[in-house]
Amino acid sequence: MKFKYLLMTVAILIVAMSLAAQETGTFKDKRDGKKYKTVKIGTQTWMAENLAYKAESGCWAYDNNESNAKKYGYLYNWKTANKECPSGWHLPTDEDWTTLTDYLGGDSIAGGKLKETGNTSWKRPNTGATNESGFAGLPGGHRNINGEFVSFEKGGYWWSSGEYGDSDAFDRFLHYSINSIDGEEIGKEEGLSVHCVRDK
Repeated sequence: MKFKYLLMTVAILIVAMSLAAQETGTFKDKRDGKKYKTVKIGTQTWMAENLAYKAESGCWAYDNNESNAKKYGYLYNWKTANKECPSGWHLPTDEDWTTLTDYLGGDSIAGGKLKETGNTSWKRPNTGATNESGFAGLPGGHRNINGEFVSFEKGGYWWSSGEYGDSDAFDRFLHYSINSIDGEEIGKEEGLSVHCVRDK
């Protein structure tokens, strides 16, 4: 019994030390005055929220309902996503994403560390979600090539700036039923979320 309590104490201390070491902050977008939470993960500083700047084109609130953008940010096509991170920040490259997931132990386990915990936003079971990174990934769904809004509460999809030919680009996505983070080639006209990363 004493050994069990000792293990629990050690586990709590490890979590506490990890949280204490996490550098968090805020950033104000001068364009619209919105304030974003930020978090340093390894050597990178990321926005800990989806970008919610309303662009003039190539930008949608999920289901065209502006109230969704307040929590989940906007969905952007790839061309717009490449232009809309505020000054001093950029759309993450494929290498930026790889640096992030490598720091968190690799794609197979990094997904849970990137997802917001609980089931307020994510559909059950929200497998492996700890958000120990502070990234706070949300299941904002996406807008597909046919203009349909899909996967709300089930998946979060984020652009990278990496291209795959003329019509596709790379993304990263999290899913409610898996612990991993995955990537795929997806049409540039689809609407995905954006987490900006600070310029070095």
